[in-house]
Amino acid sequence: MITTSFLHDVALYTEGRVVKVVINGTHEITDFEVKRVTESTLVLNYFVTAADVPLVSLIELKDASNKVLSSNSVNVPITADTMMLQTIEVKEAL
Repeated sequence: MITTSFLHDVALYTEGRVVKVVINGTHEITDFEVKRVTESTLVLNYFVTAADVPLVSLIELKDASNKVLSSNSVNVPITADTMMLQTIEVKEAL
């Protein structure tokens, strides 16, 4: 069994690695409203503006070297400026 303190440490490491969100492969977001770790969960809040992105089809989290850390295909219409909430939960595989 992995201890909760180690899971928290891994979540903190992940928080340090994530420096930007890239929407649809081109729209970069580097300003987070919230970027924090609670227990073993990384929480990211960021704005997607309707004028820039009318439809979100791909969300990537990238590090400082522009390496993809996480990639999710989605289908989210953006009809008004939208606060996105993204979480990454670090847990032991069963």
